[in-house]
Parts: sequence; structure tokens; C-alpha cells
Amino acid sequence: MKKNSSSSSWMRMLLSLLALFLGTRSTLALTTLNGSGATFPAPLYLRWASEFGKSHPDILVNYQGIGSGAGIVNFTKGLTDFCASDVLLTSTEIEKNHGNLLMIPLSAGMIVLAYNLPNIKELKLSREAYSGIFLGTIVQWDDPRIMASNPGVPLPSLPITVITRSDGSGTTSLLTEHLATMSAEFENQVGSGRSVKWPVGIAGKGNDGVTSLIKGTSGAIGYVEYGFAKNNHLAMAELENKAGSMITASPQAGSEALLHSDFLHQENGFNPDPRGIHDYPITGFTWMILRKSYPAEKSKALKEFFSYALTQGQSLSTSLGYLPLPDPVEKKSLQSLEQIQSSSDK
Repeated sequence: MKKNSSSSSWMRMLLSLLALFLGTRSTLALTTLNGSGATFPAPLYLRWASEFGKSHPDILVNYQGIGSGAGIVNFTKGLTDFCASDVLLTSTEIEKNHGNLLMIPLSAGMIVLAYNLPNIKELKLSREAYSGIFLGTIVQWDDPRIMASNPGVPLPSLPITVITRSDGSGTTSLLTEHLATMSAEFENQVGSGRSVKWPVGIAGKGNDGVTSLIKGTSGAIGYVEYGFAKNNHLAMAELENKAGSMITASPQAGSEALLHSDFLHQENGFNPDPRGIHDYPITGFTWMILRKSYPAEKSKALKEFFSYALTQGQSLSTSLGYLPLPDPVEKKSLQSLEQIQSSSDK
């Protein structure tokens, strides 16, 4: 009985301390920043929020990865303070926000073609091959156009199951802009955007959903963010780039491609088909969409959080499968962040 009484006392004490801690955290978290959008950078943004919160207990950052399209809708309706998108807003979306927007690259990443082929650890895909797969004109893994780049590889006589996204997605936009840039046939038949009418395949929601379908489907190939593929141990195809090189997705190859981005020369621009011999071909920025004015408290908190993300936070990128911003892009993003003004509007 004495032992049970002692245990109960300790339990009550622990619960009291926990309640005190939570109450203190709630009291200190005077400013809450809510955001939603792209699933592509969600693991990185959540890590930033967690690390930032350790040194800024008075600011609570919430982020939900629900897809770029849904995030933009929430932001436009005024339901969130910021949104993340893997592509820039359209002119119509900018008009809906009365032009009161900043679009700032916060991180970058690669879109990989992950596949599920038993006993095939290495796979090379030419530009003709991977555009043909997503057009539905290449339907078997032992198609001569795939075999030509993989001499000696025992590719199976197995149907190709293409996995796409069911939700409006910046990841889809990055891939389709790349495919439409390099293939006139793809541009004419499918086009580009956050949602397209794929001629072939089955769809999953978010990078998580696509990853799950690839893992569970023999003969599958689909597009996901590099970090998702890496963390889920998915096999990734080497892709032929514009210069004709077969390139494996890697931080180095992605960073090379970012150096050939148009962002520094054309405001809010990027290159959907980078030209360098060592460039990974499907590489792009992920963008933070912010308003140009906020109430003073939110303005200060947003600047503090995103300044952290653009400086100290960049060191967390590589370990999670993302690309740290090149120094010139980081500098320009920080300058853009300073455009946020305080407003008396509540």
C-alpha cells in the first residue's frame, strides 16, 4: 500500500508539472502563425517550426501539408497567414489577392521518378523513354526504347503502372512543365499545371499517397519529391538531362541545376529544363506566399520565422532531402522579406 501511495504521489506531481509546462507554453505562445500548402516541403517546414520554437517560445508556427492548390485556396480566403507552393501563383490568383503578395523561394528540391521493379537496382531513362511513359506510348518495361539505355539489365516483360497525383499539386506542375518544355507531343496532348488529365495511370493523394502506391505495386513508376523517395528507400531512375547526360538525383546535381535558374535574372522565374551537363533535370524552388502587410504582431513574427528559415534553417535541408538555396538566391529572398509592412488592420 505504501508503495502504491508513493507511486500515486509521483504521478500526481508529474501531471502537475506537465500541466504547468503546457500552461506556460500556452501563455508564451502569444503569436500563432498558420500556414498550409505543398506536401513537397512539409517535412522541412515542420522541422523548422519545431527548431524555431525552441528559441522563440512566444511564437507558435503551424503548417499543414494539404497540397499547393488547396493551400492557395485557404490563403486567398484569408484562412491562413501564409501558404507554400511548388509553383508560382497564376495571374488570376494574384488578382484575387489584389496583388498584395510576395512570392519568395524558401527551399528547393528535386522531383524523382521512383520505381518498383524486383531485382532491378539501377535504371536509366532517356528523355524519349520517360516522356513516353507518362504519355502512355511506352507501356512495357522491356520496351526497346527503355532497353536501349540499359544494356545487360534484365528488364521484365511487365506492364508499366504509372502513378500520378489525384490532388492539385505543385509537384505535378514541376514535372509537367519539364515534360512540356522538352516534348512538343506532351505539351499538345497533356499540357502543364497543378492538375492535368493524365492519359494513363492511377492516382494517389500527396507525396505520401504516391509513395505508398509505388511501394505496393510491382511494375510501378511515379513522381515524388526526392526526400520522400530517399526516406522510404524507393529506387530512383537516372534521367537524361538536356545536355544528354544520365544524372542520378543528388544534392550536388540539384544544386548545379539551381545555379542555372532564371530567378536571379527574371523575378520569380525558374528553368524547367536546366542546360548544364551535370544538372539534374527536374529541379525547382518551393515558394512561400506572403501578404505585403499584416498586423504589427504578425508582421514581426513572420519576419523572425522566415529569416530563421532562410539562414540557420538552410543547414537542415540536405539531411531531409532538400537543397539549400544558393547564396545569391538566399540574399535576394531576405531582401524580399523586408518588404512586409505592419498594418493596423486586424
